[in-house]
Amino acid sequence: MTQASFNEQDVLNALRVVQAPYMTLDLVAADMIHNITVDGSAIRFTLDLKLPPRGIREALEEQVRKALAEHIPGLGEVTIDTTVSIPSAGSGMEKSIVPGVKNTIAVASGKGGVGKSTVAVNLAVALAKSGARVGLIDADIYGPSIPLMMNVHTQPKAYKEGDKTRLLPTENYGVQLMSIGFLIQPEDALIWRGPMASGALKQFLTDVDWDELDYLLFDLPPGTGDIQLTLSQSLPLTGAVIVTTPQDIALADARKGIRMFEKVSVPILGIVENMSYYVCSHCGERDEIFNYGGGRKTAEELNVPFVGEIPITTNIRVGGDKGIPIVEMEPEGPVAASFTETALQLAGQISERNLTQPAAPSIDISLS
Repeated sequence: MTQASFNEQDVLNALRVVQAPYMTLDLVAADMIHNITVDGSAIRFTLDLKLPPRGIREALEEQVRKALAEHIPGLGEVTIDTTVSIPSAGSGMEKSIVPGVKNTIAVASGKGGVGKSTVAVNLAVALAKSGARVGLIDADIYGPSIPLMMNVHTQPKAYKEGDKTRLLPTENYGVQLMSIGFLIQPEDALIWRGPMASGALKQFLTDVDWDELDYLLFDLPPGTGDIQLTLSQSLPLTGAVIVTTPQDIALADARKGIRMFEKVSVPILGIVENMSYYVCSHCGERDEIFNYGGGRKTAEELNVPFVGEIPITTNIRVGGDKGIPIVEMEPEGPVAASFTETALQLAGQISERNLTQPAAPSIDISLS
């Protein structure tokens, strides 16, 4: 057999020119290339994706083959074994009260009415449709939206473990779910003080049998109160996503939300600008109802990532009312594409952070 005129290091050097999807790292720096074998002019290696694979794998494999052909003269057959291993947030998650969960993401807003729950639901479903294992907790104890928006109206199954009752999460659209709304009648109002609501959230973490998940999202209530503090204290959050609209009043409160998470050492994964613009379905004219670009400008001012802008459309509302998220109702449409792009931008932020930064320290907040 002809001796190869290249070696493993040549393969790695060739692949350093290919950028990892949705990251600033190249494939080698992102730890995505393993098990290289050179046999004559043929090579074989493992491409270990660090993101949900659907919609990414084929294009990336094509880029890899092109880079190898351009940088290695005399290259023969190339065999790529593709795997997926989404990085965990680190040792802190192994000691977490939800140890089977790799990454925990708070979806938050400084004020109500900006579409935070709509964004949380569609991000969760978009990640699941992209190939990730996803869970979603409705942490808005007083105003749960997940049962309606995910079309789940049955109580979760319960079983006894010794003298303790445990719950199994419900599931729809490939997302595991838990909400106080599954446990009460839709018309019932919870008249609870803060500690009771915080206790319910803790039970969703400790008393629910979550499967192994790549991402567990929390749809938080608006503001910077008990639930936010409880979540920050209860487990090591991978990061927070701040949802805002472009108008000044929403942006002012979004800044407060960012400052709150910074004070408790929770990384800001990015700002999402919801209701960014409206495109008329009849004439195609674009109208920036709530202004435009405020989310991106605020992200630049505060030096945090801007991860996406979502238009306002009638069908987002229709899907929410019917319990069919827009990424499920119109998966090939432009709004679904916006949500999917935003979800993958977040996934990229998370993976790069997990690959390059140490786990955040635990935070103990005393209010006494």
